[in-house]
Amino acid sequence: MAKPAKSTENWIARERVVVPFGAGGSVHVCLVYPNTYALGMSNLGFQAVLGIFRDFPGVSCERAFLPAARSGSRFAMRSLESGRALADFDLLAFSLSFEADYLNLLRIFEGAGIEPLSRQRQDGGPLVIAGGPATFINPEPIAEFFDLLLLGEAEEMLPEFLAAFARLRLEGAGRFRLLEALSEVPGVYCPQSYEISGGRPKSLAVAKPLSGAPCRIRRRYVKDLTRYPTFSRILPAESPFGDMFLVEASRGCKWGCRFCAAGFVYRPTRYVGTPELEELVDRGLEHCPTVGLVGAELGSLPALAALVERAARRGGRVSPSSLRADTVSEALARGLKRTLTRTVTVAPEAGSERLRRVINKNLSEGEILEAASRLAHGGVKTLRLYFMIGLPTETDTDIEEILALTRKVARHFLPLAPGSRIRLSISTFVPKPWTPFQWEGLEDVRSLKRKLALLRREAARMTGVDLEAFSPREGYWHALLSRGDRRIASLLLAVHRAGGGWWPLVQAIRKRKRLHEDLDLDWVAHGTLSFTDPLPWEIVDHGISRAFLWRERLKAREEARESGPQPRHLSTGSG
Repeated sequence: MAKPAKSTENWIARERVVVPFGAGGSVHVCLVYPNTYALGMSNLGFQAVLGIFRDFPGVSCERAFLPAARSGSRFAMRSLESGRALADFDLLAFSLSFEADYLNLLRIFEGAGIEPLSRQRQDGGPLVIAGGPATFINPEPIAEFFDLLLLGEAEEMLPEFLAAFARLRLEGAGRFRLLEALSEVPGVYCPQSYEISGGRPKSLAVAKPLSGAPCRIRRRYVKDLTRYPTFSRILPAESPFGDMFLVEASRGCKWGCRFCAAGFVYRPTRYVGTPELEELVDRGLEHCPTVGLVGAELGSLPALAALVERAARRGGRVSPSSLRADTVSEALARGLKRTLTRTVTVAPEAGSERLRRVINKNLSEGEILEAASRLAHGGVKTLRLYFMIGLPTETDTDIEEILALTRKVARHFLPLAPGSRIRLSISTFVPKPWTPFQWEGLEDVRSLKRKLALLRREAARMTGVDLEAFSPREGYWHALLSRGDRRIASLLLAVHRAGGGWWPLVQAIRKRKRLHEDLDLDWVAHGTLSFTDPLPWEIVDHGISRAFLWRERLKAREEARESGPQPRHLSTGSG
């Protein structure tokens, strides 16, 4: 058996296993995170899936990550634990959270000696599957790379899949039989069972079922999070979060911001029960000084202030990942002060109240300033303000309002917290599937650069304010990966073969106006879609109707609030 590289041996030796895993077995799985060890092991979803695999009877699960440093473009992909070649496993399972990692998939396939396209693979190799948020928001750009995609939350679906896989393996099922039988597990999508329909230069291609395949795949979700506590079972050797024990506190978000896919695809919003969270906080503090609570928005978490106080009484602290300004109570601020919490993120998203109404982020300026004052009194030293540029209906006045609001926050925060800083974080709005803004186009990159240059110039003149920004070019790339159809796979392959530099290749394609698959990239990124346009991501059924999302888009134009929660089982359709 091949030995792991010295650096990976050090990683394993420096890990701390909080809860032991199962005994293993004869089904050999490699769980792959398409980025580095530090990022993968800091991803709570990856750790949750690792626990499901390792606890399942008869399954042995190893891990693989993209090498942190590579001397050249070619490298050998091997498992972390044993150094085993990825092609020697029974099952390769990819955990996909971010579109930015799609090119890494192709690097891993190359390093593993595995054909990147599912239809080119033969019997004898591992079955290649994937799951994670990126797959059930829009699976189509990467659908041709995977034999099967598991759409939705894994806690119930993955054990059902593993039971079926183990049985079929014992029966000696070949590749075709595996794909056919495993597709019957609810939530499992077999891209080879569909053909692509449509797909003109300025029209998206959609998947149409072949004989026997369902028209759409209902995504799986877990009704009761309390039954499946998710926390750091391994404290990694390296982590961007430092010495922190992570605990999932909620899924989804009740506020319904119109740009946020997580706020729609994770409906209904679910919270872990308070007694269970108290137990997890106590357990975490036995291992780390800080417990990081993970969720889309945690200010609405019942008993958050009580959890913060509980940690303080035990000499530790609870760190929420993000807070909505109007949920920062005096009690929460006092608790943060006791636990010496030094950094907090607040996301106004837009500078003006008008634009915040458009995106359904209904925060007043007064609420944001009050939160800043309370956090300063609470001992916070770094206040991260998160904004987006390029939002629908945005004007230059809205950009100026970002600067005006930042100045006001600085006056409320900096004098009350000596030595403190404000970190102004600017990202580009990218239209996401399953949101009311899925029909909107990305703003022109040159216009976004102009707005960003203004923000940089003015922020540099502000005392105590630092600006960090997401490149508008990256926004263009992410828009292609978010709203694209299966033809995007050819673009990913072309970029990979060109060495991974996507911008020069995209520029060359744009000059020819389209990809050889007859796809206009600028239209995919910037085009405004109509209500009746085909949407490739509707192969997934999230129980949210197209009509509901369209109504929310119209309300955005009217600067109106969201009408309320969407019924769980209203089917997605065009009417």
